Amino acid sequence: MKGLIVFSALLLLISSGLMAQPPLISHIYAADPSAHVWSDNPNKLWLYTSHDANGTNHHGTMFDYHVFSTEDLVNWTDHGRVLSVDDVDWAISHAWAIDAAYWKGNYYLVFCMRNKQNSDKFQLGMAVSSLPEGPFTSIGIIRDIEGMDPALFIDDDQQPYIIYAHARKCYIGKLHDDLLSVVPGTLTDVTAGLPQLQEGPWLHKYNNKYYLSYPGLRNDQWPEVMYYSIADRITGPYIPQSQYIPHFEGQAGSNHGSIVKFKENWIAFYHGAILSGGNGYNRNLMADFIIYHTDGTIRPVIPAREGITNGEPVVCNIRLEAESGKASGGMLVGTYPGNTTAGFSGNGYVTGFNHAEEYTEVLAQVAFEKKYMLEIRYTAESSRKIALCVNDFMLNGDYAAWKDIILPASEDFSVFRVGEITLNPGDNRIKLMSLNGDLKLDYFTLRPL
Repeated sequence: MKGLIVFSALLLLISSGLMAQPPLISHIYAADPSAHVWSDNPNKLWLYTSHDANGTNHHGTMFDYHVFSTEDLVNWTDHGRVLSVDDVDWAISHAWAIDAAYWKGNYYLVFCMRNKQNSDKFQLGMAVSSLPEGPFTSIGIIRDIEGMDPALFIDDDQQPYIIYAHARKCYIGKLHDDLLSVVPGTLTDVTAGLPQLQEGPWLHKYNNKYYLSYPGLRNDQWPEVMYYSIADRITGPYIPQSQYIPHFEGQAGSNHGSIVKFKENWIAFYHGAILSGGNGYNRNLMADFIIYHTDGTIRPVIPAREGITNGEPVVCNIRLEAESGKASGGMLVGTYPGNTTAGFSGNGYVTGFNHAEEYTEVLAQVAFEKKYMLEIRYTAESSRKIALCVNDFMLNGDYAAWKDIILPASEDFSVFRVGEITLNPGDNRIKLMSLNGDLKLDYFTLRPL
């Protein structure tokens, strides 16, 4: 019923003209999008986002992060949870905004959380993955700084920088090669060129100029709008420009965004509250093309009815790598990762289904009750009988705990359509075990119906 109410509110807002653009991603509450196109694959765009808990009225309930990807802006993949508070030994709460960078062959995620030794203190952490979709492993705190809403920037000379906000000030500093400390003497306060600054700095480059964008408060009053300033050098001085995303109907109290070039188009990503019917703690991703004037200034963004898809509805599948295990909120019980059989995706596959009750579990997170088609990618020398359990019920919601399914033999990795399942709002556990011998399980795909 809650989902019906929210979507009714969405339709009402659209029909009344208050908010013409539907959410970019509509199956989950996500915010603070950090957009990147990595040099090793210029045809794919990645979004690194925070995640709002269903039905919350406080940003302190933010617990984990998600990654989304697309090659055409219409068909998206939600790669699931990639890092959570539970994965960070020094953190206690408040998984707020993140950013990412590709650095010396690995992908790094910079994040902020509150420190369990002093829960009033935000600190910046760093996590690493060999894959852009994660999952990410925490490698420590960025030493000797306190702040939130961090961003990473790798300049043309390959020097990495950290940009972050603290107490309505913005700082930029050079990072050492390990990305865990600031080079002494390089931390610069650039706040003077950022009027109305509140939080969330983001840095991009256009025509050899540095553009520092950020959420600010008009006359120190909420809600936030998005501003930008321009400089010739990364540490400024920054020259204030104007709002590039003014106030719009359907926005949340906060805003936070990024700007990226993808396939010859510049795109502004940000968030609103249309999906939740106006709940600023249950936010949704949004995006619009942006246009630079000949003098380098940005034409203000007004959410376009067609968004960035020319009005074509977005399809977002959920893809959950079996081998990610606990790092993505799942479990491997008796089973274990492998990578010796060619053809897998991600970091490998799961094998070791050799004894009764050994299983693999993955976590699927959604905001609304919805039906999905479940597929699995696997290989097996001979047919295998598997048992599949979704939230402690068998396929199609029967009362029995399990449903037996026969996977045909497959010499190479192939996709098997298991059947229709229903995901509930919040966390969903999908568990699979083999009843008659080992198989190699690559990933689960959930396609919305």
